[in-house]
Amino acid sequence: MSFSSIGVWSVLMIVVVLLLSLLIGNVLRHFIPALKKSLIPVSVLGGILLLIVSTITYYCAGDYFFNLGLFGGNGADGQKSGMNVLEIITYHCLGIGFIATGMRSSKKKFSKKRAGEIFDSGVTTVNGYLIQAFIGLAVTLIAACLIHTDGLISAAGILLAFGFGQGTGQALNYGNIYEKEYGFAGGGNFGLTIAALGFLVACIVGVIYINVMRRKGQIKIVEREKESSLADYEDENEISVVSSMDKFTVQIAIVLAVYGASFGIMYGLSALIPSLANTLFGFNFFIGVLLTIPAKAVLNKLYDKKIIKKQIVNNFMMDRIGGFAFDLMIVAGVAAIQIPLLASYWGILLILAVLGALVTVFYVNFVCKRKFGAYRHEQFLAFFGMLTGTASTGMILLREIDGSYRTPASENLVYQSAPAMVFGFPLMFLATYAPTSDLAALITCIIVGAAFIALNLVLFRNEIFFRKRKLVAEGTQNDGVAVDAEGEDAAEGVTAEVPESVSENGFKQSGEED
Repeated sequence: MSFSSIGVWSVLMIVVVLLLSLLIGNVLRHFIPALKKSLIPVSVLGGILLLIVSTITYYCAGDYFFNLGLFGGNGADGQKSGMNVLEIITYHCLGIGFIATGMRSSKKKFSKKRAGEIFDSGVTTVNGYLIQAFIGLAVTLIAACLIHTDGLISAAGILLAFGFGQGTGQALNYGNIYEKEYGFAGGGNFGLTIAALGFLVACIVGVIYINVMRRKGQIKIVEREKESSLADYEDENEISVVSSMDKFTVQIAIVLAVYGASFGIMYGLSALIPSLANTLFGFNFFIGVLLTIPAKAVLNKLYDKKIIKKQIVNNFMMDRIGGFAFDLMIVAGVAAIQIPLLASYWGILLILAVLGALVTVFYVNFVCKRKFGAYRHEQFLAFFGMLTGTASTGMILLREIDGSYRTPASENLVYQSAPAMVFGFPLMFLATYAPTSDLAALITCIIVGAAFIALNLVLFRNEIFFRKRKLVAEGTQNDGVAVDAEGEDAAEGVTAEVPESVSENGFKQSGEED
């Protein structure tokens, strides 16, 4: 092998360009006030810059920027094309990012009320996916039956839930499955484009919401930095930062070991069931997250037995690994979009983006007013950012009005993933059933709608069931108590002042006039 060969350098140069685009995007966001106010994540901005360059290169040179010779060409000589490498990076960064997040250790205990709020946060997240999937399926079912767009399948709209609700990696995964197994022409690019539009929706609507609520006096932005201490970077009794093996190297080794084990499971299951190979490998992130549970259990057992005397996993470094993976995933995913392949889909894509934004805004606002009233605006921004971009997008919007994380909105965003995964997992199986036929897509749409109604009964269980029980109990009690007329007259003459509602955490109830 000659180290002067382009093949030796091609993948590395793709990564270099992706990271350079992040740096350029960061510089532009710093020096251009309009970009800073837009709250567009740097990873999305860097991806858009590369998408523009790639599209211009295609129309000028006849091929995409990442298919040029410097990046290995367009797949000749058995090599992967540069655009394929971008998709591979997006795919693997999704799994690595989720595993790094899943390996974080948490010893925090919540009160009963806070545990209920976190449970409600998870149910709200899944309901966001469901309403997006329902609207998306309804749109593409109508389009496939009435418009007959070439290459479009009736189940394509479910990608709205993955692109908006779960981000670039999942949208690409399912888009590719639909493309390879069910004939959805340009399915991977369709999913990536929905994800990119979702980031733009998150930023545009989020900024508008902040400005409108600020003018109404509903929110006040307090410029206050969160104080940091050593506890933010490491826990007690952790391994030293530098020893015979660097602490960061240990974290990467753990993450990649879990990811390697997830590959072994996917490979073994696909060998047993070859027809499900693409679907199984589409669950790389989920299988990886599941494996973090026994991995942490084994480590805890070794700690208890004193076989390992110091804590190995560092939460701060795991967050950094996850952050790097997700940044790289987003910039690669947006850069991998091939605009010319989407020429016949733009009308459908824009309809999906607009309707997806509207239903997400109205549903999240409805829930936050009723379930998180003490910090409804903070929770709205966190939920809306996550349900149109990623959890990082939700945190970006939240920081604009709650920079020091005084409210529980940030915790809800972090810990909601456990209940969301339990309730949301069946949606992933429905997504593989929907594209099998037009009838399957219609049945999936009906099931999704029914599941949305059922989970809303779960979410508003106190308001629906316990309130009725309370009213019935109060009515029964009043029927058995005789109240004399004089007492009634006296009661009517008394008025009690009802204080503004205050949450368990001491946060004043937000105004309801909007």
